[in-house]
Amino acid sequence: MEPEPVNTAEQALRRLELTVTRRLDGLLHGAHQGLLPGTGSEAGDSRVYVPGEDDVRRMDWAVTARTTIPHVRDLIADRELETWALADLSPSMDFGTADTDKRDLVVAAVGAIGFLSSRMGDRFGALVIHDEHIHRMPARTGRPALYGLLHSLMDAPRGQVVPDPPDLAEGVDVLSASRRRRGMRLIVSDFLDARPDLDPDAERPWERPIRRLAARHQVLAVEVIDPRELELPDVGRVAFADPETGNVREVHLSPKVRQAYAEAAAQQREGTRRALRRAGIAHLVLRTDRDWVFDVAQFVLRQRRMSHLAHRRPV
Repeated sequence: MEPEPVNTAEQALRRLELTVTRRLDGLLHGAHQGLLPGTGSEAGDSRVYVPGEDDVRRMDWAVTARTTIPHVRDLIADRELETWALADLSPSMDFGTADTDKRDLVVAAVGAIGFLSSRMGDRFGALVIHDEHIHRMPARTGRPALYGLLHSLMDAPRGQVVPDPPDLAEGVDVLSASRRRRGMRLIVSDFLDARPDLDPDAERPWERPIRRLAARHQVLAVEVIDPRELELPDVGRVAFADPETGNVREVHLSPKVRQAYAEAAAQQREGTRRALRRAGIAHLVLRTDRDWVFDVAQFVLRQRRMSHLAHRRPV
């Protein structure tokens, strides 16, 4: 009896899982740590009140009334967390001129965090910006559920030009409102606006929603870019198509035009970097012409080094 053939998507996901577990496992995750100092937020068992040591605000009045002896309820730290990802699959993500498309890097970034979260037993869910909707994939535990989520991302059709599509700011607002419980939030996008502001210090449309999200959750922003979005080749006249609007325009790529494009792209990326820094969240850049696993590993090592230096006591 011949074995059943494995489809291309299944093979790609297995390779992704193998890459993550071999090269990133043990590097990204560790023990759960709360975002705020304290013993925790979940109610635990009750015990007898100790005057002078226990906080009367944690008094368990139900047990106290039943036993006529003052009791307090301990707080325990959360051990099962929820990780939610906001995946941008708008038409601008269906672009790539190097080793892969930007959409493939979205799946890779979501898969990397998802596989590592599932190995710790955490629930993983996602919101997907696609066409005129923001699709919700509920948070579940286990490898089969994660495979199903990643299959949905890979099988999603190419983005289409639709009137009034949801933008990144709207997606972040939905992410903030969907789940209040503290945890990690992952935002994977190219952070390109419909009407970009080339002033690096100008506030981006998605900046305030991300700032509100970061006030409650640990947030990681993954910016996905392609080298052709940073500079143009010297190929003469080219027809450019805007994936978000469908507009087509022919442009002669003279040295002056190429220089102006490179300067505008650099200003736009610098504005994204400054906006995310003002929001106080971690910022990881993945490129379609680079080894994304290496970039993730280097990013985590830098974050750990900065955290270690920040917590060092002065001599």
